[in-house]
Amino acid sequence: MPNRRLSAGFFATALAAVLAVLASSSQAPAGTSALPPGALAPSERHRMVARRVGMILEDTHYRRVDIDDRMSAQVYDRYLDFLDGQHSYFLASDIAEFDRYRLRFDDMIRTGEIEPAYLMFARFQQRNRERIRFALSQLAKEPDWTVDESFEFDRSKAPWIDNVADMNELWRKRVKNDALSLMLAGKSWAEASKTLEQRYDRVLKRVDQVSAEDVFENLMNAYARTYDPHSSYFSPRNSEEYRIQMSLNYEGIGASLQLIDDFVTVMNVIEGGPAAVAGTLKPTDRIVAVAQGADGAFTDVIGWRIDDVVQLIRGKGGTLVRLRVLPGGAAPGTPEKTLAFTRNKVTLEAQAAQKSLETIERSGRSYRIGVITVPGFYQDIAAQNAGDENFRSTTRDVHRLIDDLQKEKIDGLVLDLRGNGGGYLPEATALTGLFIDRGPVVQLRDAAGRTEVLDDPDPGVVYDGPLAVLVDRFSASASEIFAGAIQDYRRGVVLGQQTFGKGTVQNLVPLDGFAKKPVNGQLTVTIGKFYRITGDSTQLHGVSPDVPLASMIDLDDVGESALDEALPWDRIPGVPFRAARGDGVVPTVLASEEGLRAAADPDYRWLVADIAAVRQARKQTAVSLNLKVRREERATVDRARLARENTRRAALGQPALASVEDIKTDDAPDIVLHQASEVMADMIGGPADKMAPKTVSRTP
Repeated sequence: MPNRRLSAGFFATALAAVLAVLASSSQAPAGTSALPPGALAPSERHRMVARRVGMILEDTHYRRVDIDDRMSAQVYDRYLDFLDGQHSYFLASDIAEFDRYRLRFDDMIRTGEIEPAYLMFARFQQRNRERIRFALSQLAKEPDWTVDESFEFDRSKAPWIDNVADMNELWRKRVKNDALSLMLAGKSWAEASKTLEQRYDRVLKRVDQVSAEDVFENLMNAYARTYDPHSSYFSPRNSEEYRIQMSLNYEGIGASLQLIDDFVTVMNVIEGGPAAVAGTLKPTDRIVAVAQGADGAFTDVIGWRIDDVVQLIRGKGGTLVRLRVLPGGAAPGTPEKTLAFTRNKVTLEAQAAQKSLETIERSGRSYRIGVITVPGFYQDIAAQNAGDENFRSTTRDVHRLIDDLQKEKIDGLVLDLRGNGGGYLPEATALTGLFIDRGPVVQLRDAAGRTEVLDDPDPGVVYDGPLAVLVDRFSASASEIFAGAIQDYRRGVVLGQQTFGKGTVQNLVPLDGFAKKPVNGQLTVTIGKFYRITGDSTQLHGVSPDVPLASMIDLDDVGESALDEALPWDRIPGVPFRAARGDGVVPTVLASEEGLRAAADPDYRWLVADIAAVRQARKQTAVSLNLKVRREERATVDRARLARENTRRAALGQPALASVEDIKTDDAPDIVLHQASEVMADMIGGPADKMAPKTVSRTP
């Protein structure tokens, strides 16, 4: 989601307010609430940061709402939801005890006396240990799989459980369901119970790996998210992760890691990074210890949290890190190997814009459709500020890819923004500028009603050919600004699904002033709203496609409208702009032709049928714990899936498959992208009855 540095004008006022808040914060005496022995406790730094966060939210958030008793109750409920959203750990008696804190959360953040939140977490940690130990005890005896009973897996709206006996019953069924799922995958009870024993042991171990910083981050986010879904507190560590995502680079060895069975396992080696250059670290290798420098002592990291291991491996460019590695597939006890790497800048190319080429055959002609996938709106601000002329950004990368595709003689271009959750706002306006000559791109409005218009920063056009923007429900924020502007200017056609509907502006506030390293973390605060140049907000409503395409994503479950405390939709006066469609395509005609083509396309019909089956399954909130019933249900689902696949294959003239295990998903085509390319072919070579006046002027 986009977070932008403050521009000239009214956003400078917000910065001044933030600095005033930071300057006015004062120390408060430590809290006096008694925490149980050994429980996590807030530090003096946490108390200080809490006070700052509270003042910043009250003074700068778009809603301009005080943290009073009414909001205290909301924050309390949200914090409880963070701890136990499924109502599967706390007892009703715990909640009754906690209710004395319901109206204290406003006082807590003002004084910094946040011990009640840590007391609540200590109880959660206690209940968590009790539940996991009970789960482990259930593995001593195989359940009776013939009993007709069910497990309610969605308890988000269920009442709190009254007593330990009922809680044990819930967890008995939960363990039975976990085991049943493994047995449906072909394991015996002995194998399933062994797997679950290892799984639960790992969970129990990680209960004690939670830090006071983790608790504090959850608590601060309970306050921030009560204001709106996109205001957030980032711990110092997550502040650095956010910087990496925005810049697409960090200093390390270049490997993506995952925790598997207590081992930090290499999932991928990033091309161009030190590990890839050395060629000694391989996917599935397991890192068992880390050492700094040529002669530093090794630290055993088996069972560690993965983010702690990552912090040990990352470091300043030019420094040495050594890893002790158990080769992938090797049994425990196999001799380990020691690898040394000199850290360097690693570029996350997988998260950068990428290009591809689609070819559509139509009436004896081949249409070459360029596709540029844009996963996010990023910019390496640090490199730019340092004077690096080759700093990375979305606009620069897309510009380069367009140049490459034009050399390949493309007939049209599809920008794929599916799954693009936004990012750095100036990149949305700059990217729009690659396709329009000049003019306004988006309006921003603050809580006082002051409006700022952001224009195309660079007159001129990089690409003036046929253009389509492919979006889905996960296309949000900066993606919606770009798609909305392209649609409003009639510069291209928007394809896909209604977008997320995030139309709010966040400002990133370092809680350390202007210090380089975020010792105290940082806060993103919603300070304004986006509006299209027509005056319509993208908030809640998002951008509606000109040509709808199928999607697995459910509009009811995903999107701003599904989030608590989302700001409302509204509109403001539009601004003058000149819209032109050089190719003269009428979107309604394109949508009609796409509907007819999709109805006849075996792949597309299969996708629609698959979506319907998935959505039907999502309606379930409970499952049977009778093994025979579940096997029959699984067989029914598999038969239906195989039938859908064979119907598709028959229409394509392909041989039928014998079983569902023969269905390969790794090399499945991107059906929606193919349909988008087909629509582009319509735009390029359609009949004359799709043509409209070339240019339209509009002044709203």
